[in-house]
Amino acid sequence: MIAEDPAQQTVAVRVRLDIGYDGTDFIGWARQPGLRTVQGVLEESLSKVLREPIQLTVAGRTDAGVHAEGQVAHFDTTSAFDGPKLLHRLARFLPKDVRVKNVRIVPPEFDARFSAIRRHYAYRLTTAPYGAEPLQARSVVPCRPGVDLDAMRAASRKLLGLHDFAAFCRRREGATTVRELQRYDWERVGDLLIAHVSADAFCWSMVRSLVGAVLAVGEGRRTPEWVAGLLDERQRSSAVTVAPAHGLSLVGVDYPPDEELAARNAQTREMRTVPAGEGCCGG
Repeated sequence: MIAEDPAQQTVAVRVRLDIGYDGTDFIGWARQPGLRTVQGVLEESLSKVLREPIQLTVAGRTDAGVHAEGQVAHFDTTSAFDGPKLLHRLARFLPKDVRVKNVRIVPPEFDARFSAIRRHYAYRLTTAPYGAEPLQARSVVPCRPGVDLDAMRAASRKLLGLHDFAAFCRRREGATTVRELQRYDWERVGDLLIAHVSADAFCWSMVRSLVGAVLAVGEGRRTPEWVAGLLDERQRSSAVTVAPAHGLSLVGVDYPPDEELAARNAQTREMRTVPAGEGCCGG
């Protein structure tokens, strides 16, 4: 029996990508036949550069029109890995509305989706009477001047914690809507109002629904107590307006240390429920 030459053996490595994109002209992240998607564009470029079929796993699938400044994805490759060279070549292959900002080898236990411990989003509004600045028109949503920011902050605080966010989510069969909302606050920068929203995970349309509900409070159409009461509902609420997609951006994803990746993967795969004693209404 002839021993294999170690030099001829191929060993797969796992590669992490840090990605930014303007979602305006994409039909969301997820690959769809015949449609322009972020995943499709990235996989096509990576496959050409590495000369092997590449499939990406992403931290969070963004909807059509939603942007990203800190998206994370991973893939496995048997090609010789040269990070700076790959980054340079992708800069030439990719269209201007999507950029790979960093590439690096990670442990095989790293999973862009299941290893994540929290995701951070920003939603940007403007109260300027003339609307969004032209250079911000694709990422900032005009709202009514004079909104009550203090009332919006009060309403946002009532949603913090571990709850069933069914009223804010488009239900998917077999998927839980229990999430831990770890941050929801608002910052004013001149005419800009920026919502900072962080959670262990988000369900479909959750962030935009959270913004839409709280904006109704700021405009005087609803109260903070109404927002808190939505946590009692067990299905999508027709009273909640989903804010426009283009104001939303995924700005970051947090991961544990390498030695805790496997444990985090197992934890994430468990079905979430609200523990006994933890009510469904915000404090």
